[in-house]
Formats: sequence, C-alpha cells, structure tokens
Amino acid sequence: MNNVSLIGRLTGTPELKRTQSGKAYVKFSIAVDRQFVKQGEERQADFISILAWDKTAEFICKYFEKGRRMALTGRIQTGSYKDKDGNTRYTTDVVAENVEFCDSKGNNTDNSQQQQQKQQVQATNHMSNPPTVTEDSGEDLPF
Repeated sequence: MNNVSLIGRLTGTPELKRTQSGKAYVKFSIAVDRQFVKQGEERQADFISILAWDKTAEFICKYFEKGRRMALTGRIQTGSYKDKDGNTRYTTDVVAENVEFCDSKGNNTDNSQQQQQKQQVQATNHMSNPPTVTEDSGEDLPF
C-alpha cells in the first residue's frame, strides 16, 4: 500500500508548468513540522517535494501561495534521470491526488468557492488516474 497524508505550509508560491505534450503540472515543496521537540530546541521541519498533475495542479496554482497551509493525500513516487553531466540522479516525490485548505475561513479566498473547487478536483481525480512520468515515457522530466 502506498498512501501518504501530509499537512504543511508551502515554501514558495507554486507555478503551473506544462510538459511538451501540454499536460499541466506543478512541483513544489511543503514544510511539515515534526511532532516532537527536544527540550531547549526549536521545532524542526521536513521539507517534502510534491508533484501534482492536471486539474489538481491547476487548483493548487490558482488558490495557494507561499506560507499557506495545505492538507494533501497522495502516494510516493521514486524515479531517476541522467543529468547534463551523465550522472544518475534519484528523485522521491509525493504525487498529490487530493488537496484541501487548512487555513481559517477568513484567509485569502471565499470558503464556499474553495469547497466547490475541492469537490471538483476530487471528482476529477476519482475518474482518472494522474499520469506518471518515467524515463521510458518519451517526455522530458518536469524537474
């Protein structure tokens, strides 16, 4: 089973991009606070790389910005590619399948509009699986 659930803050404002074939995607990271704090130290955070496709990517880019809290569910995806020097680079990303707001109602946009958009994204994700990018796909890796 490959399921991931995270709540964290965006480390930057996400920017929508497209593959050569025109598929929308966004790659960004979120800071997820660690649960335990050592006495006398500041809370630590993990910075987790997130990848979203199609309608989910469009939704994120439209409604989220740096510092905004989000909850997401998805799956871990690993991969590898050759960099320009011929070295093999390995990647680990969480592929976001469902995204929700975690901020209070008063932040950024109208909550009823957010709820409607969230339902549309979830419905779209249940109808079709998001594409995956592999070395054999013939497309350039988006990262």
